[in-house]
Amino acid sequence: MHSPVAVLPLDQGDDNLIEGDWPDQVVVAVNRPELHAFTIERPKAQALIFAGGGYVKLMLDTEGSDIAAWLNGLGYDAHVLVHRLPGTGSPPNPKDIALNDALRAIEALKANDLPLILVGLSSGGHLAGVVACQAGTDAQAVVIAYAPLNANHQDYKAPAGKPDFPPVEKQAFYNDWPIGIAAEPHGVPSCPVFLAYALHDAAVPVEHALNIVRTARELNLDLDAHIFGQAPHGFSLRDTNGSHASWPDLAADWLSRKLSVPVSRHQPE
Repeated sequence: MHSPVAVLPLDQGDDNLIEGDWPDQVVVAVNRPELHAFTIERPKAQALIFAGGGYVKLMLDTEGSDIAAWLNGLGYDAHVLVHRLPGTGSPPNPKDIALNDALRAIEALKANDLPLILVGLSSGGHLAGVVACQAGTDAQAVVIAYAPLNANHQDYKAPAGKPDFPPVEKQAFYNDWPIGIAAEPHGVPSCPVFLAYALHDAAVPVEHALNIVRTARELNLDLDAHIFGQAPHGFSLRDTNGSHASWPDLAADWLSRKLSVPVSRHQPE
């Protein structure tokens, strides 16, 4: 079982509502932002992990604690952010609530004095991309998998004509932060970027990746992109029935090169 060493509340509030048991826990209501710390002895760097869930829930294990255990095996401390969700609660949370919680988490992690990696999957990848664009974040690298980075924006939708996402605060956050669009320079990450996408992903069309690839070519960004032919949406670490099973090793090697630290091939049990 992947259990955090500590849970750090980032604000006051009621307990969060979690459904299911490990290894399939899902946070269905976030009342209080928290950092779930998965720490090891003598870490080489630290990672802030953003789980997906479409900004309406958080996949706490499949895209959170699983990723933390993998990163621990590579020699990194890992911290899973349980952030509040735009448009939920009463009164509804503002559109940028997840970003505010992420920035608060980064301030807490700065005390550790370790290089910072951002890792996000699905909608968590969008949030990781947004955080990578913030001044003062000082992230060394960002790893993003099957994330709706830009083509949920009202001006760049794929497929064209796709309806807005409810609640309105969620769509507004996508509109504020199209990540990797050259015409929207506030949303272009300054740190190296690693992408893992599925070519036939119906939930997150590959245009999200292609848009940032084009921008990387135009602006000479440091970006590695991997698009796997038969991967399903949400492949994370558990779905190994295809070439996408190689993405963790590719990402591990890439992180090692960007951080200039040795890479371990240990896989968590």
